[in-house]
Amino acid sequence: MRAGTSAPANINSVSTERTQIVLLPGMDGTGNLFADFTEALASDNEALVLRYPSDVRQSYEQLSQLVQYHLPSSTPFVLVAESFSAPLAMQLAAEDKANLKGLVICSGFANSPVRGWLRSLCLCLPSICFWIEPPTSAIRCLLVGREASDSMVAAVRSAIRSVKPTVLAHRLRLTLTCDSRSALSGIKVPMLFIQPTEDRLVSSDCLKEMREVKPDAAAEWIQGPHLILQKRSNEAAEVIGRFVQQLSTV
Repeated sequence: MRAGTSAPANINSVSTERTQIVLLPGMDGTGNLFADFTEALASDNEALVLRYPSDVRQSYEQLSQLVQYHLPSSTPFVLVAESFSAPLAMQLAAEDKANLKGLVICSGFANSPVRGWLRSLCLCLPSICFWIEPPTSAIRCLLVGREASDSMVAAVRSAIRSVKPTVLAHRLRLTLTCDSRSALSGIKVPMLFIQPTEDRLVSSDCLKEMREVKPDAAAEWIQGPHLILQKRSNEAAEVIGRFVQQLSTV
């Protein structure tokens, strides 16, 4: 589904009576991996899961148009962006939307999370690399932790498999070439950074860099791997729910 078209069937929405938590997915873009997290949210925290096209290469600007089309137009909401979506969420939040109440960045970054020669090497990776199914060991090591259940590993593999390799390769390049520090500095709504303690993809240096730009933002560390909303759903839901509740009392 391209930006600017009618609402796709795979946009999941719920009641608009309360402050909504709008979830922007990681690099797979499917939104399928949020199931446990949305189930863990308290009953007064309602979720809107947005999904990106799995077969169309789009820039952050094009994805921004798609997301804006589906954001609540009159209901207060909080953006929660996972990893790949962090730069996009920062650009959206910097636009100072009237009903945007807060921004949560999970396992995120404002600038390329990979630097130096490794970044150059990753930029040279051909899309054919994404045709190779990631081994279980890599999924556990980099994304969900070594003690993750087989079902969680299978869910991650399924999400990755459902996206065209050329799209994944394109999103990797977007990640490696992004720079949303200027947008981050212009955000006026309250912010919360959630950093996993065992993230092997996005280091704590990225959090340090974001906090240098936005020193007034809150930060929470949660024990776990990169996909912290999936691996520590209950704890993450509690942290984010508390942040949303605090916004409603301001």
